[in-house]
Amino acid sequence: MVDDRRTRASWRPVLSCEHASNRLPERYADLVPQELLETHEGWDPGARILARSLARTLRAPLIEGRFTRLLVDLNRSRTNPSVLSEATALLPVGEREELLDAYHAPYRREVRERIEEELDRGERVVHLSVHTFTPVLQGRVRSVDLGVLFDPDAPQEAELAERVMTALRAALPEARVRPNEPYLGTSDGLTRTLRGKLPGDRYAGLELEVTQVWAERGDWEVRCQAIGHAVAAALGLQSRP
Repeated sequence: MVDDRRTRASWRPVLSCEHASNRLPERYADLVPQELLETHEGWDPGARILARSLARTLRAPLIEGRFTRLLVDLNRSRTNPSVLSEATALLPVGEREELLDAYHAPYRREVRERIEEELDRGERVVHLSVHTFTPVLQGRVRSVDLGVLFDPDAPQEAELAERVMTALRAALPEARVRPNEPYLGTSDGLTRTLRGKLPGDRYAGLELEVTQVWAERGDWEVRCQAIGHAVAAALGLQSRP
């Protein structure tokens, strides 16, 4: 009999967390009010805790964004108008380009190079981009707790996403786990960009989106561990206890 767990353990996870921080570099310390940095506009509250927990559980490398998305949004393409915030979009053209060169390009290069290291070893890589989302956006209540974002036209990616969602539903039966919510996996983002640059048979890019309602509760770290063990089971990996 074939050991299905061993057979499925054929994807090497690499994690990224684009909105892990709400810090500003010293040079731009007065660019954005602190009260705005503390909101979901400044970062993804709880995402860094989740990403680090996943990295431990999955024994996987993690690349984190070091500064607030209100400086540059690492999950947007360089040509996307929303890569800059209202504050940074008002800077002179030359300074805007410096920002992108200093913070946006190096981060994306680091993520891609870390994935390519695994590909060069002959691994297949599942890239997990870790995010949290506000439960209410522009007055609209989002009816999802945990979303898995992927490209439905990429068969291997879709199959991986389905396995992850099945495991998450089993681990968190009260959770509303849904595909491609609250965003589409084909919208502009780091995983979409890398799909166009890396071999589709050996790269799969999934975004994990978890409600910030959970991140605000006292059991957040316990939920992070449950999510990590579910993802490990879905990928056929031996997780850390």
